[in-house]
Amino acid sequence: MALAIVHHPAFDAQFNEAHRFPMSKFTRLAAILVEDGLAPNGFFQPIPAPEGWLELAHDAAYVDAVLTQRVDKATEKAIGFAVDERVARRSRLATGGTVLAARLALERGLACNTAGGSHHAARQGGAGFSVFNDVAVAACVLIADGEVGRALVFDCDVHQGDGTARIFADDHAVLTVSIHGERNYPHPKAVSDIDLGLPDGTGDDAYLAVLPDLLQTAYDRARPEIVFYNAGVDPHAEDRLGRLSLTDAGLAERDRRVIGFFRDRGVPVAGVIGGGYSRDIEALSRRHTILHRVASEFD
Repeated sequence: MALAIVHHPAFDAQFNEAHRFPMSKFTRLAAILVEDGLAPNGFFQPIPAPEGWLELAHDAAYVDAVLTQRVDKATEKAIGFAVDERVARRSRLATGGTVLAARLALERGLACNTAGGSHHAARQGGAGFSVFNDVAVAACVLIADGEVGRALVFDCDVHQGDGTARIFADDHAVLTVSIHGERNYPHPKAVSDIDLGLPDGTGDDAYLAVLPDLLQTAYDRARPEIVFYNAGVDPHAEDRLGRLSLTDAGLAERDRRVIGFFRDRGVPVAGVIGGGYSRDIEALSRRHTILHRVASEFD
């Protein structure tokens, strides 16, 4: 059975190519998956996250502001782009995509979104290219609907998952883990349940060496019924915003060890792509497909 992959064309809000956020990567990522035979049956297509889902993780006034495109200028500045109709639709669909990937993971053991990982969005508003915190919303939806009782967020994006940490700071049903560049954005850091900040220049060997203990500790503490895995590729040596020094092979082995650890224990895994920043859209998009290629090894 082919890996369940979630995608929607509107994940790409069609920014200008000069924009700091490489929006066109979502279109190219999906095209590569098709070209390389990783989506032989096409994609699962999500619905836009309903308002009620979004309000499980975000303040109702903020949700309404996004849905009506009335986000204040200060919040738009913190996010890094204007929240127009295309961005609002994209954000709802990406969030719906992570909910769908999570439900597919519960059915199949493993599923991946071609977007998601917007982990800087907190309850009061967005930040850091994140409008809605899709993983937080998905975890809340599954718990509210009684589909799971406990969830683990295992975040390997190079930037700390500060929004996720803050949303679940007092929620014992969701354990948050973040392995990130210690000196990188955001400043100041939030407090996840487990944080591991790495020094600039950390490469493949040093990064992979810390995973076994971190995975075991997270599993022992969370005893999760689902894992949300943020497979950000911004720890890559060539990433514009990364400051760590992983290679493509290192990212692939990271994904293999994380997914393998939880699948070996029978825990469903929902993968999201997280961050990745480069002017070279082709190279960046292919780097993001590492998650889907590695996940396909487990089906």
